[in-house]
Amino acid sequence: MSQQAVERALGKLVTDGAFRERFFVHPEAATWEAGLPLSPDELDALSRLSRSAVVRFSEGLDKRICQACRKLPRLLGDTG
Repeated sequence: MSQQAVERALGKLVTDGAFRERFFVHPEAATWEAGLPLSPDELDALSRLSRSAVVRFSEGLDKRICQACRKLPRLLGDTG
């Protein structure tokens, strides 16, 4: 088991909406695609999180630390 992988997965769940949606549909595939080496027990525990609670927590975060907001300047052509 890797505490670091669990922490990274939790971080992605609350800051990356696209990952969160993939995770709650197919946790094993989403974490594998994200390069998060979770044990079966870790994956099971994370899969049991309340989706609505994760979303509510995510909505309370400063948007500057969320995945979509970090990508926005690049999408708009701002490389600085």
